[in-house]
Amino acid sequence: MKGAILKDIEKLEIEDVNIPEVKENEILIKVKSCAICGTDIKVFHYGHKHIVFPRITGHEVSGIVEKVGKNVKEYREGDRVAVAPAIPCGKCYFCRKGQQTMCDNLTAIGYHYDGGFAEYMLVPENAVMNGCVNKIPDNLSFELACLAEPLACVINGQILSRIETGDTILILGAGPIGILHTLLAKINSAGKIILADISEERIREAEFTGAYLVDMSKDDIYEEVRKITDGHMADKVIVAVGSRQAQEISLKLVAKRGSINFFGGLPKESPFIQFDSNLLHYGEFFVVGTHGSTPLHNKIAIELLSTGRIDAQKLITHRLPLEKIKEGLEIVENKKGLKVLIIP
Repeated sequence: MKGAILKDIEKLEIEDVNIPEVKENEILIKVKSCAICGTDIKVFHYGHKHIVFPRITGHEVSGIVEKVGKNVKEYREGDRVAVAPAIPCGKCYFCRKGQQTMCDNLTAIGYHYDGGFAEYMLVPENAVMNGCVNKIPDNLSFELACLAEPLACVINGQILSRIETGDTILILGAGPIGILHTLLAKINSAGKIILADISEERIREAEFTGAYLVDMSKDDIYEEVRKITDGHMADKVIVAVGSRQAQEISLKLVAKRGSINFFGGLPKESPFIQFDSNLLHYGEFFVVGTHGSTPLHNKIAIELLSTGRIDAQKLITHRLPLEKIKEGLEIVENKKGLKVLIIP
């Protein structure tokens, strides 16, 4: 099979490699679609503490079950599936509490295991046993199904943000994640939804969401939010971009007793921000972060996509063959589109 092998930092090659052998509790997937995530860009340039080179990356995956191990009973050849890449152990303190994103022994496809930028992908035993393989209905395309993973993370984020009916939601960052947050907030009965970005192109691409759009390259975000909310500010703020400046400004945009979600992580070499704790003290708001998703979140995401409640079709702007994965990485890095799919 062909696979995109990340041999070292910024050393990515398309090569012929052996199709993985399937052990008795494993599944082999024929990859039909694998979307490029922002973290794939970070891994390409900087590596990751959980990646030992060489590694096939890619974790937003859908495909067809090609082969099942002899002990696997729930799946069979020909099943259409999407794979949740974050694999909980199912045994630690946090897993037993139902907080699987905090698993003490969390592993991940595309990091600890080879991922979906290849013609075939092996699903390891612990992923099969912990519900990470979700069947997808016939009416859901493989292209949309691979977006279940980022949508699952968004679902987790909005649960942690405790969005309530009628809340005014401000989302900073109008990339794919920000748009998914907007679409989910709409069906979660949010009131006003404000989507802001420093990129005029990003704002233009997000027009289909129906949100209040703020181009921060032209308009003062504080004044715009104040006008839209009649001075109340945003009940819930979601920082859907890995930006120190966005995290800092969010502290001035949240309403009293509201909440801020630092959804986008900062670079490991620069993880600190200026935090005016008096704003928190007097505003009595809450600050939370979001890390990943669980297999259940992925299952819910598939249901939302297959029923059409979340219409993510307009997020897909590029479809490229595996041989053009470097071009796809450049498109995502340069923000020249939204979701870029690799079709092996």
